[in-house]
Amino acid sequence: MGSLAAITEVLGIAVSPTTWTAAGVVVILVLVALSGFFSSSEIAMFSLAKHRIDALYEEGVEHAGTVKELKSDPHRLLVTILVGNNLVNIAMSSIATALLGYYLTQGQAVFAATFGITALVLLFGEIAPKSYAVEHTEDWALSVASPLSLTERVLYPLVVFFDVISRYVITITGGHAAIETSYVTRDEIQNLIKTGEREGVIEADERQMLQRIFRFNNTIAKEVMTPRLDVTAVAAEDSIEEAIQTCTQSGHERVPVYESDLDTVIGIVQLRDLVREHLYSENGAATLRDLIEPTLHVPESKNVDELLQEMQEERVGMVIVIDEFGTTEGLITTEDIIEEIVGEILEGEEERPVDRVDDNTVMVRGEVNIEEVNDALDIDLPEGEEFETIAGFIFNRAGRLVQEGEVFTYEDIELRAEKVEDTRIMKARVTKHEDEEALPDTDSTNVEAL
Repeated sequence: MGSLAAITEVLGIAVSPTTWTAAGVVVILVLVALSGFFSSSEIAMFSLAKHRIDALYEEGVEHAGTVKELKSDPHRLLVTILVGNNLVNIAMSSIATALLGYYLTQGQAVFAATFGITALVLLFGEIAPKSYAVEHTEDWALSVASPLSLTERVLYPLVVFFDVISRYVITITGGHAAIETSYVTRDEIQNLIKTGEREGVIEADERQMLQRIFRFNNTIAKEVMTPRLDVTAVAAEDSIEEAIQTCTQSGHERVPVYESDLDTVIGIVQLRDLVREHLYSENGAATLRDLIEPTLHVPESKNVDELLQEMQEERVGMVIVIDEFGTTEGLITTEDIIEEIVGEILEGEEERPVDRVDDNTVMVRGEVNIEEVNDALDIDLPEGEEFETIAGFIFNRAGRLVQEGEVFTYEDIELRAEKVEDTRIMKARVTKHEDEEALPDTDSTNVEAL
């Protein structure tokens, strides 16, 4: 009662307690609405991704420019929202205490105002507004942009003061304004892809392609190339007819040309050029050397994404991969690189590189990358510095030449050399056993130390 009487006396007007109470309740309701405005604004503005703001701005959406301007200094925006919200909440508590003081003792008024306003703010100033902002982030951010901009101008002295002070405090405490460097990481995007598949938004094959794209810029030429043992080539001194025969028998549209051996590749020839020269040449005097096209020699450690760009710029469809000593290790075609993203492109009777036998078993070609096997069975076979393929893993596990039918284990994974030709593992069977299944220790080679 004393508080209202004092206010009435200061103003010099006679106002009944009922009128003061009604006016106070109206003001509190307005302040609750403002509290909800600031709380929901914080959620909406800081949940809206930067790339989406840029897109809205480029599309010319109304108020998108204001949103972009506010988000250009996220720290000041946060200070504006927090200053406004705290002023509103403090004013709300003060008015409620003054009103209740007319009907209750001072202690009771403070107690009732504290818990009453807390309940109001939680329900109508925090929970409900923030829930709405989460569900309508984009629309609400656009709606509150102009009022927030006005608030920043009205509260400018306070905003500047607390902005400077808070930055200073952050600096002397050894922190940094992380809000200003908000971004989405690769891991977060990959987790979103996995979540999308679980929720049915993304198909399994789409998820696999997206994951291949993320691995693409970490893939090197050695992981993609056709190894030297599988390379089909022709000698520079061969005739055009012999080169045509080599291409048709191997099923390749282009092959490298060498002078003395594969370590001296001087270019490539294409089957179409060979056939055209053989069938339609007027004088028939051309030789294989006349049809050679230049190619690139790249180190085995070159990133595949850079290599693809270089192949596009140089307009070559095949490159030769060499090691640190200049020895030919293999070759890469444009198709090999594309398959790193879209998956294996099979032709005719060609077998799948990873053929699923059942939920826990796959048959894989020896040259298949370990990552593909891990993805197929959801396992974690390690890669070493000296190998990336399943055949390399088995050889490293054995520490010697492998015989057909031999079985090796790694943790709960069983690997069987299904087909061996000479010294090469052509095909392997990989089986994932359940945790409760005991596997015999068929080999003691320590792969985990790699």
